[in-house]
Amino acid sequence: MLHNEATITVPSVLVAAQLTDNPTERRAVQRALASLTRQGLIVSKGAARSRVYVLAAEQPETQLQIATNERGDVLNGIPISAASRALHDYISSPLTQRTPVGYDQEFLRSYVPNATFYLAPEQRGKLHEVGQVEAAIRPAGTYARNILDRLLIDLSWNSSRLEGNTYSLLETKRLIELGKEANDKNALEAQMILNHKAAIEYIVESAEDERITSHEVCSIHALLSENLLENAAASGRLRSIVVGIGGSTYLPLENPHLINEMFDLFIEKINLIEDPFEQSLFSIIHLSYLQAFEDVNKRTARLVANIPMVKKNLRPLSFVEVDKDVYVRALLGVYEKNDISLIRDLYMWAYDRSSRQYTAVQRAIAEPNLLKLRYRTQIQEIVRSIILEKIKGDVVVAKIRELIEASDLPEAEHDELFNIIENEIVSLHDGNIARFKVRPSEYRAWKEVQ
Repeated sequence: MLHNEATITVPSVLVAAQLTDNPTERRAVQRALASLTRQGLIVSKGAARSRVYVLAAEQPETQLQIATNERGDVLNGIPISAASRALHDYISSPLTQRTPVGYDQEFLRSYVPNATFYLAPEQRGKLHEVGQVEAAIRPAGTYARNILDRLLIDLSWNSSRLEGNTYSLLETKRLIELGKEANDKNALEAQMILNHKAAIEYIVESAEDERITSHEVCSIHALLSENLLENAAASGRLRSIVVGIGGSTYLPLENPHLINEMFDLFIEKINLIEDPFEQSLFSIIHLSYLQAFEDVNKRTARLVANIPMVKKNLRPLSFVEVDKDVYVRALLGVYEKNDISLIRDLYMWAYDRSSRQYTAVQRAIAEPNLLKLRYRTQIQEIVRSIILEKIKGDVVVAKIRELIEASDLPEAEHDELFNIIENEIVSLHDGNIARFKVRPSEYRAWKEVQ
């Protein structure tokens, strides 16, 4: 989408995209503008040669709220636009009431890098504001390497969780750091998490590569899908079989040659996009939509979405607290309507949440967690008990739940308190144990039994 002071016209797009005014390229631009109109990103005014387009974000009735949601429309705690609400309501309707659709090549073909934008200027500005680590220029991947231990845990856990994995954050930490599987979980769940670890390490190691290549994306898929596909040869290879999407009316491409063509076009366009956040959201949308591999497509898209952040030393997108159902419905909106409104709202919210995870000092406008503040003493006592009783890693999760159940904490808040306590334990180190009235010798004794 083009951003200017007032209107968008076919001639202005031709000039901005450095195209010639011949019938073929003019029709291509007209198709692109029609696609953006269907997505609700722009609004047409006038007819025939007098037709112009304006940004939907400039229309009072459809303006996206970035920092706040003036309409008060919230979906599972996520502020959403009116367009997102309408899309969510459609996707939530029974399958019989939704129109069967196939892959629309124009959705990708009509995207012109640095002329089309899924994120408005103010949205990109907001993302850069919360994602920037420091003004100094460092080698690509420096920040990711500095936080790699925590990134491996956070991104592996959250991305796996969105696929239905039942490992807790603590169990994920223990698996990644010590290689110890949870006693009551199946081997496939452990494999999924360890595959994420390997893929994230690969991304960080490749940070200084200038381009995002098809080989890199296929390698990420190969690492994520290791030992998880029935056909081992399909790992890291574009699919040649038909796949379906459960709970959706969307039918992905069937022709292997066309899948290869669209995948190559995706690689070409993502490398032309200059803004890292636009690159990131573009990858989530189009890798998920194409379904280029037999399986593990969404996981691949989530990790590829982090490559631009790693390369630019921005805070990563770890999908912390992202609701699985909202995420799935946002993608269904892309699949069935080529409508990006809900995935865009979710992306904005998710990146802000992820950024806070990696911010050393809370911003002045941020509010403390009220539940953590209210039950500060009880939380401290539970963490302290875990350490002093030298609870072993394979039973820490069960012990936390036991201590919460035995306390006088409100039952309705047990799950959220568990998440808080689990995160406190994951974040423990020599420099912060004083908060729990624990001596260094006691902390070291507990660490030795993990």
